[in-house]
Amino acid sequence: MNTETVWITGTHGFIGRHLAAYLNSKGCRVAGIGHGLWPEMEAMHWGVSFWLNGEIQQSNLAQLRSIAGLPDVVYHLAGGSSVGAAIANPYEDFRRTVVSTAELLEWLRKHSPHTRLVSVSSAAVYGGGHSGNIAEATSLSPYSPYGAHKLIMEELCHSYGANFGLSIVLPRLFSVYGPELKKQLLWDICTRLESGLVPLVLGGSGNELRDWTDVRDVVRALAMLAMMASESVPSVNVGTGVGTTVREIAERITRVWSQRNGREISVELSGKSRPGDPFSLIAYTVKLDETGFRWKIPLEKGLDDYVQWFCKGNQHG
Repeated sequence: MNTETVWITGTHGFIGRHLAAYLNSKGCRVAGIGHGLWPEMEAMHWGVSFWLNGEIQQSNLAQLRSIAGLPDVVYHLAGGSSVGAAIANPYEDFRRTVVSTAELLEWLRKHSPHTRLVSVSSAAVYGGGHSGNIAEATSLSPYSPYGAHKLIMEELCHSYGANFGLSIVLPRLFSVYGPELKKQLLWDICTRLESGLVPLVLGGSGNELRDWTDVRDVVRALAMLAMMASESVPSVNVGTGVGTTVREIAERITRVWSQRNGREISVELSGKSRPGDPFSLIAYTVKLDETGFRWKIPLEKGLDDYVQWFCKGNQHG
């Protein structure tokens, strides 16, 4: 890994910047492409030597090659940002996820066919109706446009592996959280607590189960999985195998917040589920375990760190 040139699409995003910093710490030359104005010094802070603000398309990929050189590995993180955003604007989510993947695959086929591709997918491809741990071979039946577009992305990758010999791996991420996350449940809870909106009222029953993974561990897993890229295009769950309810997450966050601010905060649930949200998404982890990967950051510490980051206002970019 120490001499590799890596590209990251969607580098400016939550996972992308953590991945860039991790790969840079391991000696990689990191180039990034995606959306976002990123001053050079700030990009360098995250380990990004070359940054191109633009769409994932042929001309921009050619430009990135001219300034950074051909990549040994591409980590494809560009795509739609959430289930809610995909429901609000499904075509934009399709364009961000599916079209960007097609552009990248075609560019690699033409110009860098020996590059390994880590095309990051989501547990949303599984859809709902699952109890217990979900294996990679489970039938895929996504609920939402977000999950449907991730599934199309996976199918494109399988096609380019089978027909053109590209080496690809499909990590399926579960509920990723951590410092720099400025959306979804943890961010929503903290912003409401900061504004003084109590009691804390959340949607759903609170019993929804998710497999929570700290981004600082997730990026280690993504780096390790690059070695699994092949023409067979394996999919690998990136989860802990342990489910935690939304209520438990909310109560932990509010407890830590209360300890910092000296007042008790109660959590209430509306009972109304959000469109497109499966009840349970928990990973079956045998494939990931077989790589030797081990999770390091317990959920309790990760949540404590998130509250600390939020309260300190450490919001780079």
